[in-house]
Amino acid sequence: MIVGQSRDKHTDIRFLSKSYSLRDIEPADRCCFLRHLMRFYLANVFKHCEEASALVRRKVSSIANSFLHIKKDLRLCHDVGVCHCTEDVKQKYTWLLGRFEEMDARSAAIKALGELDILLDWMDRTD
Repeated sequence: MIVGQSRDKHTDIRFLSKSYSLRDIEPADRCCFLRHLMRFYLANVFKHCEEASALVRRKVSSIANSFLHIKKDLRLCHDVGVCHCTEDVKQKYTWLLGRFEEMDARSAAIKALGELDILLDWMDRTD
């Protein structure tokens, strides 16, 4: 179980639904969308994760550090023109961010942490 799933009180809301956010991302758009997702998790999710357990804090910190490295690598691809961003990707990211901002930050962070399995599965299948 991913951190936060057991405390997610908003089971009717999804950020990374397989049907909208991640499905139908064109191969050329994956780099850009993943870069946006890394930025989303680093800027919006991990900073609002306030866990009492030191073990959970360390695990979340480790994941955040991994995402930071991925984001830096994707930034290099973007800077040299290998990673393009289409309007579809921008719209999907805006939709995701809007859903996140509809909730209070702590609840939204717990929701997003609970959906890490969806993101990691998508990343694994699209490499």
